[in-house]
Amino acid sequence: MAFLEIKNVRIAGISAGVPQIVLKNDSSSVLSKEYDAAAFVELTGVAERRYSRELTTSDLCFAAAEKLISDLRWEKDDIEAIIFVSQTPDYVLPATSCIMQDRLGLNKECYALDISLGCSGWVYGLNDVASLVTNGMIKKALLMVGDAKARARIPNSKGDPLFGHAGTVTALEYDEGNKGFKFHFGTDGSGYDAIITPAGGSRNPVTPQAFDKYEIDGKEYCDLQSRMKGMDVFAFGITTAPKSIKKLAKHYEFDYLDADYYVFHQANMKMNNQIVKKLKLAPEKVPSCMLHFGNTSSASIPLTIVTQLRGKFENKPTKFICCGFGVGLSWGTVAFESDERIVISELVEVEDPS
Repeated sequence: MAFLEIKNVRIAGISAGVPQIVLKNDSSSVLSKEYDAAAFVELTGVAERRYSRELTTSDLCFAAAEKLISDLRWEKDDIEAIIFVSQTPDYVLPATSCIMQDRLGLNKECYALDISLGCSGWVYGLNDVASLVTNGMIKKALLMVGDAKARARIPNSKGDPLFGHAGTVTALEYDEGNKGFKFHFGTDGSGYDAIITPAGGSRNPVTPQAFDKYEIDGKEYCDLQSRMKGMDVFAFGITTAPKSIKKLAKHYEFDYLDADYYVFHQANMKMNNQIVKKLKLAPEKVPSCMLHFGNTSSASIPLTIVTQLRGKFENKPTKFICCGFGVGLSWGTVAFESDERIVISELVEVEDPS
């Protein structure tokens, strides 16, 4: 059941929205005293990132959706489904996808669903939206993925220098005879605490004590902030991603080296370089947006396509292999071929309301 194939669906377009505010990782106001800025940038590949204390994931996805719908010349009444994938929803309830249906002015006969998932979220979401569209009952749908404003405001915090904010939208439509997508998925929940926000859920609700500060490996945290077991995640990523790609290619009997582009979750540069090396890929086929946007969770794969590949492949059939891996621990790989009709919107920079 780890393998799935979904036909008669195509990606019609991809867009992305990011805050206008740029935080550079060579500044002492961004990096704590424990960090050497130059060493951090060299290790992670993240020189700067986009950040906002006010804009939510849905704000960024809304701006990206409006741009993409306009570029595609779609009628909003024809969009019949929204899936919103994020670990930073607007509210505990209701689902953010319901809010987006109204905010975008879509038909009330619209399927809306939220999925809580991080680094692998775009691949999982792509599978779920394609599954809705494959039989032609739903002909046009939107996949919104990303992460932005944190669940709890920590005074004076500018977040972890590795992570940036972004929201993306992928438009899918029914296309009779299209080869569609080939997927491989996996989960290892025994590593659930490798990337975790300890408080804020029903197991550990928000209390005054959840804001108390303490140190882990020289960094200051509270239980409402995410933390990561770096070496565990590194070992997981460099092992799991190559295996998943090879398993997908073996199962569906194709040569993974024939792809035109390989787009990986933008975890950190050292990890991704190891994955490229293990798979023996040509570096020019592996775009990265980490330098300017950081790790943007589930948004990182479509954000990379928008910012690094726009204008390079839209006029010809192009083979992609994309792999997301991380929080959960979970992973997903997809192989698909875009066509000359695909629309890649220009990056939307969203003004901070404050």
